[in-house]
Amino acid sequence: MARWGCTICGYIYDSKTGDPDNDLPAGVAFGDLPEDFECPECGVPKDQFERES
Repeated sequence: MARWGCTICGYIYDSKTGDPDNDLPAGVAFGDLPEDFECPECGVPKDQFERES
């Protein structure tokens, strides 16, 4: 499982824990999020996220 960070505001999506506050259950890979997924903090599209090492 990987962590993905929004390059605009720094929000982190961790597929291991999900984001229950935004109805994203644990175990959902970032690539499996809908194509229209937007950062819950600043609203930028999915393509503005980068995988964290």
